[in-house]
Amino acid sequence: MHLTYLLPAPMHVTALGETEMRRRATLLGEWSPEGTTVTVSAVDRGPSSVESAYEEYLAIPAMGSALRRAEDGGTDATILGCFGDPGLDGLREIARKPVVGPAASAMALAATLGHRFSIVTVAEGVRPLLRRIAWETGLLDALDEVRSVDLSVLAINTDKEAAFASLRDECAKLIADTDTDTLVLGCMSMGFLGAAERLTTELGVPVVNPIRAALHQAHALHGMGLSHSTRAYRTPPALADGAGGVDALLRVAEGPKEVTA
Repeated sequence: MHLTYLLPAPMHVTALGETEMRRRATLLGEWSPEGTTVTVSAVDRGPSSVESAYEEYLAIPAMGSALRRAEDGGTDATILGCFGDPGLDGLREIARKPVVGPAASAMALAATLGHRFSIVTVAEGVRPLLRRIAWETGLLDALDEVRSVDLSVLAINTDKEAAFASLRDECAKLIADTDTDTLVLGCMSMGFLGAAERLTTELGVPVVNPIRAALHQAHALHGMGLSHSTRAYRTPPALADGAGGVDALLRVAEGPKEVTA
Protein backbone atom coordinates (compact mmCIF):
# COMPACT_ATOMS: atom_id res chain seq x y z
CA MET A 1 0.00 0.00 0.00
CA HIS A 2 1.16 3.52 -0.80
CA LEU A 3 0.01 6.05 1.82
CA THR A 4 0.30 9.84 1.68
CA TYR A 5 0.35 12.00 4.79
CA LEU A 6 -0.61 15.46 3.52
CA LEU A 7 0.60 18.43 5.54
CA PRO A 8 -1.57 21.56 5.11
CA ALA A 9 1.42 23.84 5.73
CA PRO A 10 4.76 24.17 3.90
CA MET A 11 6.71 22.63 6.78
CA HIS A 12 9.85 22.33 4.69
CA VAL A 13 10.31 26.14 4.71
CA THR A 14 9.56 26.58 8.44
CA ALA A 15 11.88 26.19 11.42
CA LEU A 16 10.89 22.50 11.65
CA GLY A 17 12.08 21.81 8.12
CA GLU A 18 12.54 18.58 6.22
CA THR A 19 14.11 16.92 9.26
CA GLU A 20 10.74 16.86 11.00
CA MET A 21 9.05 15.62 7.82
CA ARG A 22 11.51 12.71 7.63
CA ARG A 23 10.99 11.93 11.33
CA ARG A 24 7.25 11.76 10.84
CA ALA A 25 7.61 9.58 7.75
CA THR A 26 9.77 7.15 9.75
CA LEU A 27 7.21 6.91 12.56
CA LEU A 28 4.33 6.42 10.14
CA GLY A 29 6.28 3.62 8.50
CA GLU A 30 6.96 1.97 11.88
CA TRP A 31 3.26 2.13 12.78
CA SER A 32 2.13 0.70 9.43
CA PRO A 33 1.85 -2.95 8.36
CA GLU A 34 4.79 -4.40 6.51
CA GLY A 35 4.86 -3.51 2.84
CA THR A 36 3.54 0.05 3.29
CA THR A 37 5.23 2.92 1.51
CA VAL A 38 4.68 6.24 3.28
CA THR A 39 5.15 9.67 1.71
CA VAL A 40 4.92 12.83 3.81
CA SER A 41 3.91 15.61 1.45
CA ALA A 42 3.90 19.33 2.28
CA VAL A 43 1.98 21.88 0.23
CA ASP A 44 3.88 24.54 -1.68
CA ARG A 45 1.98 27.47 -0.18
CA GLY A 46 -0.13 28.16 2.86
CA PRO A 47 0.04 29.22 6.53
CA SER A 48 3.07 28.19 8.58
CA SER A 49 0.75 26.26 10.91
CA VAL A 50 -2.99 25.73 11.26
CA GLU A 51 -4.38 26.98 14.55
CA SER A 52 -7.59 28.75 13.46
CA ALA A 53 -10.50 28.39 11.05
CA TYR A 54 -9.06 31.09 8.79
CA GLU A 55 -5.74 29.27 8.51
CA GLU A 56 -7.62 26.08 7.65
CA TYR A 57 -9.37 27.82 4.77
CA LEU A 58 -6.09 29.30 3.54
CA ALA A 59 -4.60 25.81 3.38
CA ILE A 60 -7.34 24.07 1.40
CA PRO A 61 -6.65 25.16 -2.24
CA ALA A 62 -3.03 23.99 -2.10
CA MET A 63 -4.13 20.78 -0.40
CA GLY A 64 -6.51 20.08 -3.28
CA SER A 65 -3.72 20.37 -5.84
CA ALA A 66 -1.38 18.25 -3.72
CA LEU A 67 -4.04 15.59 -3.21
CA ARG A 68 -4.61 15.15 -6.93
CA ARG A 69 -0.84 15.01 -7.56
CA ALA A 70 -0.54 12.29 -4.91
CA GLU A 71 -3.33 10.27 -6.49
CA ASP A 72 -1.85 10.70 -9.97
CA GLY A 73 1.40 9.41 -8.46
CA GLY A 74 -0.26 6.21 -7.27
CA THR A 75 -1.20 6.80 -3.64
CA ASP A 76 -3.87 4.45 -2.28
CA ALA A 77 -5.10 6.71 0.54
CA THR A 78 -4.40 10.16 1.95
CA ILE A 79 -4.39 11.25 5.59
CA LEU A 80 -4.83 14.93 6.35
CA GLY A 81 -1.94 16.10 8.51
CA CYS A 82 -4.01 18.36 10.76
CA PHE A 83 -6.43 17.51 13.56
CA GLY A 84 -8.89 20.12 12.29
CA ASP A 85 -9.57 17.93 9.23
CA PRO A 86 -9.25 21.01 6.98
CA GLY A 87 -11.29 20.72 3.81
CA LEU A 88 -12.17 17.06 4.40
CA ASP A 89 -15.57 17.24 2.73
CA GLY A 90 -14.34 19.24 -0.27
CA LEU A 91 -11.20 17.14 -0.73
CA ARG A 92 -13.30 13.99 -0.79
CA GLU A 93 -15.31 15.53 -3.63
CA ILE A 94 -12.21 15.67 -5.84
CA ALA A 95 -10.54 12.46 -4.61
CA ARG A 96 -10.62 9.07 -6.27
CA LYS A 97 -9.17 7.23 -3.26
CA PRO A 98 -9.92 7.36 0.49
CA VAL A 99 -9.22 10.64 2.30
CA VAL A 100 -9.07 10.24 6.07
CA GLY A 101 -9.53 13.00 8.64
CA PRO A 102 -7.70 12.31 11.93
CA ALA A 103 -10.23 14.18 14.11
CA ALA A 104 -13.18 12.22 12.76
CA SER A 105 -11.21 8.95 12.99
CA ALA A 106 -9.99 9.58 16.54
CA MET A 107 -13.40 10.68 17.84
CA ALA A 108 -15.13 7.68 16.27
CA LEU A 109 -12.59 5.35 17.87
CA ALA A 110 -12.87 7.08 21.26
CA ALA A 111 -16.64 6.62 21.23
CA THR A 112 -16.13 2.84 21.07
CA LEU A 113 -13.78 2.78 24.07
CA GLY A 114 -15.97 4.38 26.73
CA HIS A 115 -19.04 6.50 27.37
CA ARG A 116 -17.59 10.03 27.52
CA PHE A 117 -14.46 11.25 25.77
CA SER A 118 -12.65 14.58 26.02
CA ILE A 119 -10.12 16.27 23.75
CA VAL A 120 -6.96 18.11 24.77
CA THR A 121 -5.73 20.43 22.05
CA VAL A 122 -3.32 23.35 21.57
CA ALA A 123 -4.77 26.87 21.47
CA GLU A 124 -8.01 27.93 23.14
CA GLY A 125 -9.33 29.27 19.84
CA VAL A 126 -9.34 25.78 18.35
CA ARG A 127 -11.79 24.43 20.92
CA PRO A 128 -15.06 25.50 19.20
CA LEU A 129 -13.78 24.15 15.88
CA LEU A 130 -13.37 20.70 17.41
CA ARG A 131 -16.82 20.78 18.96
CA ARG A 132 -18.15 21.49 15.50
CA ILE A 133 -16.36 18.44 14.09
CA ALA A 134 -17.91 16.32 16.85
CA TRP A 135 -21.34 17.69 15.88
CA GLU A 136 -20.74 17.06 12.17
CA THR A 137 -19.68 13.47 12.83
CA GLY A 138 -22.68 12.79 15.08
CA LEU A 139 -20.55 12.39 18.21
CA LEU A 140 -21.34 15.60 20.09
CA ASP A 141 -23.40 13.76 22.72
CA ALA A 142 -20.38 11.59 23.58
CA LEU A 143 -18.00 14.56 23.81
CA ASP A 144 -17.47 15.68 27.40
CA GLU A 145 -15.01 18.59 27.20
CA VAL A 146 -12.45 20.22 24.92
CA ARG A 147 -9.51 21.74 26.77
CA SER A 148 -6.28 23.36 25.64
CA VAL A 149 -2.72 23.57 26.92
CA ASP A 150 -2.16 26.94 25.21
CA LEU A 151 0.99 25.90 23.40
CA SER A 152 1.73 26.71 19.79
CA VAL A 153 2.43 23.92 17.33
CA LEU A 154 6.01 25.20 17.05
CA ALA A 155 6.46 25.10 20.83
CA ILE A 156 5.30 21.47 20.96
CA ASN A 157 7.92 20.52 18.41
CA THR A 158 10.81 22.51 19.90
CA ASP A 159 10.51 21.51 23.58
CA LYS A 160 8.89 18.09 23.55
CA GLU A 161 9.37 17.25 27.24
CA ALA A 162 7.88 20.55 28.41
CA ALA A 163 4.99 20.02 26.01
CA PHE A 164 4.41 16.52 27.38
CA ALA A 165 4.42 17.81 30.96
CA SER A 166 1.77 20.43 30.14
CA LEU A 167 -0.28 17.86 28.28
CA ARG A 168 -0.09 15.35 31.10
CA ASP A 169 -1.18 17.94 33.67
CA GLU A 170 -4.26 18.90 31.66
CA CYS A 171 -5.20 15.29 30.99
CA ALA A 172 -4.86 14.44 34.68
CA LYS A 173 -7.12 17.38 35.60
CA LEU A 174 -9.75 16.17 33.15
CA ILE A 175 -9.78 12.71 34.69
CA ALA A 176 -9.97 14.16 38.22
CA ASP A 177 -12.61 16.83 37.55
CA THR A 178 -15.02 15.25 35.04
CA ASP A 179 -16.73 12.03 34.02
CA THR A 180 -14.34 11.63 31.09
CA ASP A 181 -13.27 8.01 30.64
CA THR A 182 -11.38 8.31 27.34
CA LEU A 183 -9.04 11.01 26.02
CA VAL A 184 -8.15 12.19 22.52
CA LEU A 185 -5.06 14.22 21.68
CA GLY A 186 -6.30 17.13 19.57
CA CYS A 187 -3.18 18.01 17.60
CA MET A 188 -1.06 16.04 15.18
CA SER A 189 2.18 17.31 16.71
CA MET A 190 0.99 15.84 20.02
CA GLY A 191 0.55 12.53 18.24
CA PHE A 192 4.18 12.54 17.15
CA LEU A 193 5.36 13.11 20.75
CA GLY A 194 4.64 9.50 21.70
CA ALA A 195 2.42 11.04 24.37
CA ALA A 196 -0.72 8.95 23.89
CA GLU A 197 1.08 5.71 24.58
CA ARG A 198 2.76 7.08 27.73
CA LEU A 199 -0.41 8.70 29.03
CA THR A 200 -2.48 5.55 28.55
CA THR A 201 -0.11 3.77 30.94
CA GLU A 202 0.31 6.63 33.41
CA LEU A 203 -3.35 7.72 33.66
CA GLY A 204 -5.02 4.32 33.35
CA VAL A 205 -7.52 5.37 30.66
CA PRO A 206 -7.40 5.01 26.85
CA VAL A 207 -5.66 7.96 25.21
CA VAL A 208 -6.18 8.02 21.45
CA ASN A 209 -3.34 9.09 19.19
CA PRO A 210 -5.14 10.72 16.20
CA ILE A 211 -2.37 9.85 13.80
CA ARG A 212 -2.50 6.15 14.54
CA ALA A 213 -6.31 6.19 14.49
CA ALA A 214 -6.28 7.75 11.02
CA LEU A 215 -3.46 5.50 9.85
CA HIS A 216 -5.24 2.29 10.79
CA GLN A 217 -8.52 3.52 9.34
CA ALA A 218 -6.76 4.20 6.04
CA HIS A 219 -5.31 0.69 6.03
CA ALA A 220 -8.68 -0.82 6.95
CA LEU A 221 -10.46 1.02 4.13
CA HIS A 222 -7.81 -0.02 1.63
CA GLY A 223 -7.91 -3.63 2.79
CA MET A 224 -11.70 -3.77 2.60
CA GLY A 225 -11.85 -2.03 -0.77
CA LEU A 226 -13.95 0.81 0.65
CA SER A 227 -13.88 4.57 0.27
CA HIS A 228 -16.15 7.53 0.99
CA SER A 229 -19.53 7.56 -0.76
CA THR A 230 -19.70 9.49 -4.01
CA ARG A 231 -23.37 10.12 -3.27
CA ALA A 232 -22.34 11.97 -0.12
CA TYR A 233 -19.30 13.67 -1.68
CA ARG A 234 -20.24 14.44 -5.26
CA THR A 235 -17.63 15.42 -7.84
CA PRO A 236 -17.84 19.13 -8.75
CA PRO A 237 -19.62 19.48 -12.13
CA ALA A 238 -16.65 21.27 -13.67
CA LEU A 239 -14.43 18.26 -12.92
CA ALA A 240 -17.08 15.72 -13.82
CA ASP A 241 -17.38 17.34 -17.25
CA GLY A 242 -13.67 16.87 -17.87
CA ALA A 243 -12.91 20.59 -17.91
CA GLY A 244 -9.43 20.14 -16.46
CA GLY A 245 -7.69 19.71 -13.15
CA VAL A 246 -8.64 21.19 -9.80
CA ASP A 247 -6.76 24.41 -10.55
CA ALA A 248 -9.05 24.94 -13.54
CA LEU A 249 -11.89 25.58 -11.08
CA LEU A 250 -10.29 28.89 -10.10
CA ARG A 251 -10.93 32.03 -12.07
CA VAL A 252 -8.14 34.59 -12.07
CA ALA A 253 -8.71 38.31 -12.64
CA GLU A 254 -6.21 41.14 -12.99
CA GLY A 255 -7.31 42.42 -9.59
CA PRO A 256 -10.28 42.72 -7.25
CA LYS A 257 -13.37 44.59 -8.39
CA GLU A 258 -15.55 46.85 -6.27
CA VAL A 259 -18.81 48.50 -7.21
CA THR A 260 -20.39 51.12 -4.98
CA ALA A 261 -24.04 52.05 -5.38
